[in-house]
Amino acid sequence: MTDTPIKPRLSLGPVLYYWPEQDLHAFYDQVADSAVDIVYLGETVCSKRRSLNFEGWMDLAAKLAEAGKEVVLSAMTLLEAESELLALRRICGNGRFMVEANDMGAVALLAGKGPFVAGTGVNTYNQHSLAVLARQGLKRWVLPVELSKQTLAAMQRERPAGVETEVFAYGRLPLAYSARCYTARHHNLPKDDCQLRCLDYPDGLLLKTQEGQPFLALNGIQTQSAQTHSLLPELDEVLELGVDILRISPQSHHTLAVIEAFRKGLEQPVTAKQQQEAILRFMPTGPCDGYWNNRPGIEQSL
Repeated sequence: MTDTPIKPRLSLGPVLYYWPEQDLHAFYDQVADSAVDIVYLGETVCSKRRSLNFEGWMDLAAKLAEAGKEVVLSAMTLLEAESELLALRRICGNGRFMVEANDMGAVALLAGKGPFVAGTGVNTYNQHSLAVLARQGLKRWVLPVELSKQTLAAMQRERPAGVETEVFAYGRLPLAYSARCYTARHHNLPKDDCQLRCLDYPDGLLLKTQEGQPFLALNGIQTQSAQTHSLLPELDEVLELGVDILRISPQSHHTLAVIEAFRKGLEQPVTAKQQQEAILRFMPTGPCDGYWNNRPGIEQSL
């Protein structure tokens, strides 16, 4: 951990939802002129989501790189078929852009072949895991979303030299993955004939408890938090912990406004809580920060 607080860079995580091709292109046209420094691209949830093929993602990556962004290709989190493994090999062997591994299979393909990122799908829970990954070429790791700032502080103290730390700072939390597609199940459809119903839910399908409380969001095989995790009010702690990168997860509307709020918060940390107030209306079911504060994830402390 650094003795002097640094100003973290901003990253934009991969789009976790199924958006049509035209929406993706329109979105990334705006991102090219935004304040984010790093852009993660690719499908991480379901291989049936084919708005862009490999060449399409590579073309988009090249355009963003020309706009001055650092581009990282994100790999899928749960692989179940030979075709998905072949796609993973192609991503890992792209030859131009760094790759975000979201499972240990991707780590195995990337080990010793250049720097890579360990995403939230890799269970980097302690200093020993960081050390093992660093020996295989790790450049950057993303704190698993369920871990607290206390755990992060301990890991930062023993972080290997040259390894960057990234924290999921805004968005619905990616909590779990399953071989079953919950969106298809909701529509009484088999997974193999899901009719691409995820297209109907550009920010996931809200799930409530019997008492009507928003609880989870269903996103195909991925389960997310219903609430939007935000560390904007916690920027002073983030700076003290020496975090290098803050990740913003895209949502279908107002992502650029969220990026701008974080930029302003980083430039003037004293205004961070005011920036949080400004973006509350963009959160579908309100904020949460429980995991960061070593409490149930659904809770909000401020």
